[in-house]
Amino acid sequence: MDVSLSVFDTLIDRTDMSSDKWAKYPQHVIPMWVADMDFDSPDCIKTALNQRVSEGVYGYTHTPKALVGAIQSHLKRRYDWSVSGAHLVHLPGLVCALHLSVRVFSKEGEGIVVPGPVYYHLTKAPLTAKRDLLMVDMQVENGRWVPDMVQFESACANPKSKMILLCNPHNPGGSVYTKTELLRIHALAEKYDLVVVSDEIHCDLILDDVPHVPFASLNSDAANRTITLMAPSKTFNIAGLGYAFAVIENPALRQAFNQEKAGLIPSPNMLGLTAAIAAYEGGQAWHQALLVYLKRNRDFLASRIATTPMKMLHLEATYLAWIDVSALSLENPHQFFLDAGVGISDGKDFGNPNYIRLNFGCPQSVLDQALTRIEEALIVQGFM
Repeated sequence: MDVSLSVFDTLIDRTDMSSDKWAKYPQHVIPMWVADMDFDSPDCIKTALNQRVSEGVYGYTHTPKALVGAIQSHLKRRYDWSVSGAHLVHLPGLVCALHLSVRVFSKEGEGIVVPGPVYYHLTKAPLTAKRDLLMVDMQVENGRWVPDMVQFESACANPKSKMILLCNPHNPGGSVYTKTELLRIHALAEKYDLVVVSDEIHCDLILDDVPHVPFASLNSDAANRTITLMAPSKTFNIAGLGYAFAVIENPALRQAFNQEKAGLIPSPNMLGLTAAIAAYEGGQAWHQALLVYLKRNRDFLASRIATTPMKMLHLEATYLAWIDVSALSLENPHQFFLDAGVGISDGKDFGNPNYIRLNFGCPQSVLDQALTRIEEALIVQGFM
């Protein structure tokens, strides 16, 4: 059944929903920071949750077999990736898995290779665990953000290096790594015998006609050294329900991960499991409509940014725009946009203070209002 794009135009008042996104700033500020969309979730998810809640008993819950099958079908359908149910590890979130992986597969003082600027938990995880963070600069090639491969090899060759943390699709750059690019990264991982933790949470949010290739699907060696992290949370806007999963094909890596996880990281909650099944089994039409709407928002945003001194590369995936504001020479970009009535993510949190990250996963009328506020502030300050 087709889903009308008009469902994404609906304005939903989240100010009384204990929403992190909407509670951070004063009410007059339009929040466009955290990766949380302002869209109603698919009906299939709401129906499944209502049914489960109506059952009235909310005791300890194991992972239903239906979820394993739903994940397997989803990965096969979208990425032609066949995954054994035995290789899945079910989690209450992706961030805890990033931090746990660093602590399980490396020791204090060892090196973690991370291309960035990047989502801040990929750098926070090594630093909080007292690992040596080996940053690799992202650079622009053919209008896309990709890692500097000379730096990448140098970092991997460091005798301290034990692991690569990869974000694909890249947040905040929006690049979807090509198979060729991934094979070059894999060659380094194989050459220097590094574990790869691949954060692929945005893989279902590709806006262009380009394929997502799970790192572990490249070949048997990649499968043997990779912890793949995925979730329905960003795609179906159900982050608050707390469900993610890892694919760990190597039994020794999986055993080590599960052993350290025990007693520290809880099982996913009942409603998260319920929502995930519904999303993967019945959310395809909503998902396809969402991608059309997000692509429209991306293009609308790009056309408006192009009329300002700011710059934005073409975004292949995600609903998070990485915008260069260096031409404005602002002492505090975050405060400038906040004063304009728009709450964005500060680029310094990702590794570059000359950028901002703007979430356009919202009704286009809200995006239009936010961009109008920004344009008016630029005019007042003489930038336009």
